[in-house]
Amino acid sequence: MSAQPCCIDDALTRTRVFEGDYTPAHLEASRARLARDLTEFTWMGLLMAGPGRGALRRTPTALHEQAAHRLWELSQNVITDTEAACRLGRFHAERDPGGALTFACLLDLAGREDGAQFWWLFAAGAGNPTSALCLYFLHLRRGELRDADFWATQLAVLDREVGQYTPVGHVPVNPGAPGAGITMRFEAPGDDDTFVPDDAVKDAIQHLDVEGDDELGNIPQPSAALAHRLEDLLTSAR
Repeated sequence: MSAQPCCIDDALTRTRVFEGDYTPAHLEASRARLARDLTEFTWMGLLMAGPGRGALRRTPTALHEQAAHRLWELSQNVITDTEAACRLGRFHAERDPGGALTFACLLDLAGREDGAQFWWLFAAGAGNPTSALCLYFLHLRRGELRDADFWATQLAVLDREVGQYTPVGHVPVNPGAPGAGITMRFEAPGDDDTFVPDDAVKDAIQHLDVEGDDELGNIPQPSAALAHRLEDLLTSAR
């Protein structure tokens, strides 16, 4: 342990930053840290002002609550899309990425976050940008800002994919260089009053088959009847 300063001049000498102590690399690293911090504050502001179904639920104020609210809205918009049930049936038969997106949104609405994350990752890995948007909000909901930054950057890349299923329109706001952070907004399509109660979603998937995996654990799998069940739920909701 260093000795205590004996006088005020000694203390001031120890606090000085002498020329040459910091290199351009140090300064660039400081700028990068400031950019990341400013990006996080930007996320907070945009999440507070983002569009959505404010009439359905009270808009929360905390960042993680805002992200949870946005992910709920986004998932509802995905599962109520006109192609959702068809995509879900195709996913059961041939692992369609758009169906994986729908299935993951159903799982998250039912409170099965781990399964939702697995299938969002699957769909994003297959090039689906909306799944990357879901992962962005998922990590913000958890308070994992660096992971959210990664998926925002990935979303900017996946948006260039041609022919991908994107049931919910989204736009990047002030995109920066890779790693600098990108914020996202999405627009709710269709009738804002169309949504499926969370309890109904939970009831629809409570008897899903579960496939074991030595590394990944128990992974929820869609059943053949789930697409028909979703159609029934949407008919009741409309």
